[in-house]
Amino acid sequence: MSYVKPAELVTRMVDAGAYKLQMSTRDTLIRSFMGAALLTIAAAFAVTVSVNTGQPLLGALLFPVGFVMLYLLGYDLLTGVFTLTPLALLDKRPGATVGGMLRNWGLVFLGNFGGAFMVAVLMAVYFTYGFSTEPSAVGLAIGEIGHGRTVGYADHGAAGMLTLFIRGVLCNWLVSTGVVMAMISDNVLGKIVAMWMPIMLFFYMGFEHSIVNMFLFPSGLLLGADFTIMDYLIWNEIPTVVGNLVGGLLFVGLPLYLTHGRPSARRARAARVDGSAPRVRTPKQVAPADRIVEPVNAEPVNVG
Repeated sequence: MSYVKPAELVTRMVDAGAYKLQMSTRDTLIRSFMGAALLTIAAAFAVTVSVNTGQPLLGALLFPVGFVMLYLLGYDLLTGVFTLTPLALLDKRPGATVGGMLRNWGLVFLGNFGGAFMVAVLMAVYFTYGFSTEPSAVGLAIGEIGHGRTVGYADHGAAGMLTLFIRGVLCNWLVSTGVVMAMISDNVLGKIVAMWMPIMLFFYMGFEHSIVNMFLFPSGLLLGADFTIMDYLIWNEIPTVVGNLVGGLLFVGLPLYLTHGRPSARRARAARVDGSAPRVRTPKQVAPADRIVEPVNAEPVNVG
C-alpha cells in the first residue's frame, strides 16, 4: 500500500480545504446531504447489530463502513470541513476568506441535517411499520440513546455540559484523524484501513458526533422518546458542534499544519545560521471559481 509522507499529506489537506471553499452552493449541499445520509444509515446499522447481537463492540467494528463509503464518493461532513477549510486561510490560498469559510460551514451543516433527518424519518417508519405499531427493539434503543444523552447530561448541570463538550472534542479528534488518514494512501485498500481505525474507536467510546446525532435524536423524538427539541439542541447538538470544531482543528488540523506544513519557517531558521537568504514558499494557485478542477487525492477521492 502506498504511503504519503506527512509534509505531502498536509499539502493535500490544504488543497482539499481550498477546493471546498470554492465549491458551488449546489455541490456543497448535495455532497453534504448524501454524506450525512450514508453515515447515519451506517449508524442505524451499527445500533441494529449491537441490539440484535448484544455485542456493542461488533456494532462499533462495523460502523465505519458508512464513513468509508461517503469519503470514497467524495461527500462531505461538517466535522471534516471544520478541520480542513481553516488551513486554506492559514496558508493564504487565493480566495480563502473567513466569510467563505463560514458560508461553507453553514451550507454543510444544512446539507448534513437534511440528509440525517431524511434517514431519521425513513428509519422511524421502518421501526414502526409506518407508525402503526410500537417501535421495535432497535427503535426503543435509539429512543433511549436520545433520552440518556440529553436529559442524562442535564441531570448533572454544568458538569454534564462540560462532559458533553469534552466528548464532542474527543469525537472529532478521532473522526478528523480518519478524514486525514484517508489521504495518507493512494491505494483504495490503504485508505479504507486508515479510515477504519479511528472511526471504530469514536463510535465504541460513545463520543458525540454532531452529524450522527442529527439522526439519533430526531429519530428518538419521532419514536416517542422522553425528551424535547430544546433538550436536544441545548443539551446535545449545539455543545457537540462546538466541541467537534475545537477537537478537529486544535488536535488534528493545526498540529499537522504547524509541524509539517511550514517548510519556509524551517528554511528561515536555517538561513540565519548559514547566512543565506531564505526561500519563500508561495501558495499554490487555485483555479478560478468558474473553472474548478478537483485536486487529485486532496480528499479520499474528493473529508468533510
